[in-house]
Amino acid sequence: MSSLNNCYGVAFRSIATADETLFHSTIKFYHSLGFSTIKEFDKFKHGQNALLSSGTSEGSIKENWLEAFKLSEVDQAGFRIPQQEASNKKQSQGALLKIRLIMKHEAKAHPIFVEDNSTTVTYFSIDLKQILAKFPDATRISDTLISVNDPLNNKIFFTSFANALDSEPTMKDFFMTGLSEEEKQSQIAKDAAEFLQKSLINKSKNGSIKKKIAVMTSGGDSPGMNAAVRAVVRTGIHYGCDVYAVYEGYEGLLRGGEYLKKMAWEDVRGWLSEGGTLIGTARSMDFKQRWGRKQAAGNLISEGIDALIVCGGDGSLTGADLFRHEWPSLVEELVADGKFTQAQVDPFKHLTIVGLVGSIDNDMSGTDSTIGAYSSLERICEMVDYIDATAKSHSRAFVVEVMGRHCGWLALMAGIATGADYIFIPERASVKGKWEDELKEVCSRHKSKGRRNITVIVAEGALDNELNAISADDVKDVLVDLGLDTRVTILGHVQRGGTAVAHDRWLATLQGVDAVKAVLEATPETPSPLIGINENKIIRMPLVESVKLTGSVATAIEARDFDKAISLRDPEFIELYENFLSTTIKDDGSELLPEDKRLKIAIVHVGAPSAALNAATRAATLYCISHGHKPVAITNGFSGLIQTGEVKELSWLDVEDWHNLGGSEIGTNRSVASEDMGTIAYYFQKNKFDGLIILGGFEGFKSLKQLRNSRSEYPIFNIPMVLIPSTVSNNVPGTEYSLGVDTCLNSLVKYTDEIKLSASATRRRVFVVEVQGGHSGYIASFTGLVTGAVSVYTPEEKINLDSIQEDIALLKENFLKDQGENRNGKIIIRNEEASCVYTTDMLGDIFAENSGKAFGVRTAIPGNYQQGGSPSSKDRVIASRFAVRCVKFIEQWNDKNQSVGENIDSKVLRFKFNDCGEKVPTIEHEDDSAAVICVNGSSVSFKPVASLWDTETNVALRKGHEIHWTNFNEISDILSGRLRLRAELEASKSQ
Repeated sequence: MSSLNNCYGVAFRSIATADETLFHSTIKFYHSLGFSTIKEFDKFKHGQNALLSSGTSEGSIKENWLEAFKLSEVDQAGFRIPQQEASNKKQSQGALLKIRLIMKHEAKAHPIFVEDNSTTVTYFSIDLKQILAKFPDATRISDTLISVNDPLNNKIFFTSFANALDSEPTMKDFFMTGLSEEEKQSQIAKDAAEFLQKSLINKSKNGSIKKKIAVMTSGGDSPGMNAAVRAVVRTGIHYGCDVYAVYEGYEGLLRGGEYLKKMAWEDVRGWLSEGGTLIGTARSMDFKQRWGRKQAAGNLISEGIDALIVCGGDGSLTGADLFRHEWPSLVEELVADGKFTQAQVDPFKHLTIVGLVGSIDNDMSGTDSTIGAYSSLERICEMVDYIDATAKSHSRAFVVEVMGRHCGWLALMAGIATGADYIFIPERASVKGKWEDELKEVCSRHKSKGRRNITVIVAEGALDNELNAISADDVKDVLVDLGLDTRVTILGHVQRGGTAVAHDRWLATLQGVDAVKAVLEATPETPSPLIGINENKIIRMPLVESVKLTGSVATAIEARDFDKAISLRDPEFIELYENFLSTTIKDDGSELLPEDKRLKIAIVHVGAPSAALNAATRAATLYCISHGHKPVAITNGFSGLIQTGEVKELSWLDVEDWHNLGGSEIGTNRSVASEDMGTIAYYFQKNKFDGLIILGGFEGFKSLKQLRNSRSEYPIFNIPMVLIPSTVSNNVPGTEYSLGVDTCLNSLVKYTDEIKLSASATRRRVFVVEVQGGHSGYIASFTGLVTGAVSVYTPEEKINLDSIQEDIALLKENFLKDQGENRNGKIIIRNEEASCVYTTDMLGDIFAENSGKAFGVRTAIPGNYQQGGSPSSKDRVIASRFAVRCVKFIEQWNDKNQSVGENIDSKVLRFKFNDCGEKVPTIEHEDDSAAVICVNGSSVSFKPVASLWDTETNVALRKGHEIHWTNFNEISDILSGRLRLRAELEASKSQ
């Protein structure tokens, strides 16, 4: 069915929407036209019913089939007379309409079949008087033709003719006298065509014609920019846009011509694993002048471009928004200069700007991280880890300077992630004349505790409260004066180098996709958006406000208002800065709590090892010690406690270098608490624990639930208990993130990058890579997204012969086009539990057998390589943040117990007997004190384990009910070209 031309005599039509409200309103609309429902289908109710499923579309959640025989002849009983027996041989042949409710990903994949698709159809044999009475907004085109839009914005024409071959209108009142049959039919077609053409012209002016989008990178380069450009290019092409790359940043925008290159799908192949920016970046002084911006506007209009996606820092984004603001006046000047006629510029009255923040400094307000920041932090941590090794060997001090002229994010996060002794950041200026003594005191204290090496991180923009710069050499002089053998390392541009880590590839990809959507959804009144992230959720913010807020930090620093400067950073920055002070600087006794508030907090590791177990334990221990609590390690998990009763009080020196150690220093295994609850309760009571922190995956989650369930039998378990999800499978119910996931993903990205190089070198090779994850497809889906995998097999969508056959066909088609001319190796990701039948080796054999020698196949299984190694910088930072939050959680629940009175037993057991002899909890909502720290979208919270177990847990499959990564596969199918190849194959079959 054409979306541009009228279709006369259409007997069948299918329309779809992802909006259930629109689905029902559309059904009501057609009911009002006389259509009758002849079939209702609900996939979840009737999916196994062969009769009701017959003829339905695979992607439908619900379908409603409607039939119209408005003017059919009926007998005396009211039944419709078959047409071949009717006295009126010119009656309507009727029409069948299928209205579908589809999933959102289906709507994204096939946008032409959803709202605003503007499909046009003509229905015959209609009483036009009734239509005009029922729809006052209907457009009357001629005496025999009327136009109405349905709720999905499909344009419908109604005519009083009985059918396309009829010679006269059914309703005599609208008969066009004096015209021959051919003239009547010609007039109707002409009227409809003219009306449709006018409608299309209006839509062109409103911006719904084929969109042309330009994407550019500007300012300093950052890892992940190429992933962002790739996402913009392929998403734009998927949605029917022409996408242009602006080479050399704003300078290329001024030069135009060859610097504005229309991008093809294959042009961005392999860009995910490339560092820097392949389309270049350059600062342009000419663009800062109005004449330069006018020239840039002319270059864009010449190519028909009126949307610009800019990936850069605050300076680049400020220039982009100024460009948008001036656009109308620049266009007027171009017309006045004779560069363009008014008619030529009419379709380009407004410029759409969307910003992506590409900056290793992470200095943009309103977003938790910017593209490239975590890649840069990873380089810093890697370098400082190397430096620490030599520093310990010689008992030396190292001063490391990192980037950050106006923002101390890199220095702060590096300080936390590397276990640094001291940091200097611009938002929290040091006191002039006093910082030297404080630095000496902290370093001396740490040396006295037994630390061999001293590490100090200095941001390049560090200063004192009189705005005097504090350089790495200044810090070195102080440490030398203390008597320390000190070296200075300035990391410089190594921080920008290398390929993007998994987080930045994911962030850049999702933000690039959302940037295209923001362009397509924009109106002239829409403020320029900035695409950011809050916790785990992609968000849009007003670009102008975010840039202004970012600039106000530097303004506050210049005004020496450092409290305001740090308050303008996001809450996570402030929280982590306070954590660094508590765990590192203020371990001198200045934060000790009163004796009656000091606690004994147990820490246990449960389940398979994952990175950051030690980093979290370190942070919790240091925070406990600085506040006077006693951190106690339960060694070798719950089975260790059951067998030996061994626990170990952790000291500062025990944990000071655990920040970069993988595995578990206190030991872990898969034993759960229920193996011997009585013995565990005995040792808990013997050691008088006031709280428990569990680090682990589903076994840890299960153990927490078991301990909570045993509270009535063993009151000692009434202490506050909390789980920090720590597993590469990311399968703990209720949360979207677990410690160790980022490290695992970085390992897989590195592994698959190298595998893909091998596949590309041979030109025609496919690798089937098996990844861990248990029954959770998170790791597989994420890895597929950030590596550009052709296909991803997960437990949530079981492998079947149809999917395998489709993948074989897609791979053949891909390599057939390529002809071996490009480096076109392919990756397929398979989760270890995706199928018990179609193993990784079997899939490899099936692909090889059916390839028809179009490509070769290999398999690769990284195995436990995914669990080991030093934790990533992101995992280290999050581990510190979660650990401190969990200790505070235990503190708060113990504070609630302080009001019980002098009865020691009641305080310890957290219950008392009322006058009736019944047990009554001493704390309100005691059940909430057994909780899991969870990340959900843009929030971090503590969720009671009892409610999580009852409402969000699939116990059999050891994971949560919610599949929060569904969009990963949807986006991966778009960007890998899977949907595109599928459409091409379908088209070739129909030819």
